[in-house]
Amino acid sequence: MKVAILGAGATGGFLGARLAMTGAEIVLIARGPHLKAMSETGLRLIEPDGETTVRVNATDDLGALRGADAVFVTLKAHSVPAIAERLAANLDVGTAVVSAQNGIPWWYFQRHGGELEGTHLETVDPGGLVARTINPDRVIACIVYPATSVVGPGIVRHVEGEKFSLGELDGAQTPRILALSSLLASAGLKAPVQSRVRQELWVKLMGNAVFNPLSVLTRASLGQMAESPVLSPVVRAAMEEVDAVARRLGVEMPITIDQRIRGAARVGAHKTSMLQDLEAGRPMEIDAIVGSVVELAARLDVPVPHLRTIYASVKVLAASTLS
Repeated sequence: MKVAILGAGATGGFLGARLAMTGAEIVLIARGPHLKAMSETGLRLIEPDGETTVRVNATDDLGALRGADAVFVTLKAHSVPAIAERLAANLDVGTAVVSAQNGIPWWYFQRHGGELEGTHLETVDPGGLVARTINPDRVIACIVYPATSVVGPGIVRHVEGEKFSLGELDGAQTPRILALSSLLASAGLKAPVQSRVRQELWVKLMGNAVFNPLSVLTRASLGQMAESPVLSPVVRAAMEEVDAVARRLGVEMPITIDQRIRGAARVGAHKTSMLQDLEAGRPMEIDAIVGSVVELAARLDVPVPHLRTIYASVKVLAASTLS
């Protein structure tokens, strides 16, 4: 099986390094100093139990996607619309597109069957471009759990977590998704095939939509936010709003808010991906992670005052910081 990883930064670099160690045919699509370092000296993966440098096939040419059985799209959500047409143009007939974005992804209401079937969210997919360009039959959902960061060109640090949940949009257990799960498992990763992947997406989003923007506003780590007696009422209230939107869609959270907060506390001093982006001067996934929930809440007439305030505050901060 040939696997391509489009956007081989923190998450994609970790995944690519692990898969490359198995001897699988892997190609990493990246750019800039990170690409140059990977091409010249390999990809260095730092993990809690040691570090390894692996030689990888890395390029900035999307033509390298041709011939892949699966393409993991690990780009930030706001980067996907700009490359959607070039991505589609370089896919073979049977190539699966494995979407590993945070927030409510472009495919959420494709092959959904609910009242919002075919809906697109402007905060995620302006004009519905991605949904029109990428055939939903290609898409495999992927919920990413590892905490990772790029600590230098060609260097990825893995803090904790090894789970990449996979799911067909209609919940089927197809040969392609079982093969992909087996490949990830051979790399020491947990890759369960989920029949209700959207439910799991909301479990992760309940944390991301709250902790990510609050980390930008407070500069606090996950552990600090989860354990702060001052911030905890805000965290809890905002998570209750995310839960209310999910319930309006018929999604029942399999864990409690207390459990979700304790899970964040266990990660400790790790900075959210949004805070990492702010500190590096990169665009943040504000719209996909928070704005999408606020937009969806408005469509469903679900009040989310805390999320609206957090979203507005982070948008103003981003405009002043990254301008």
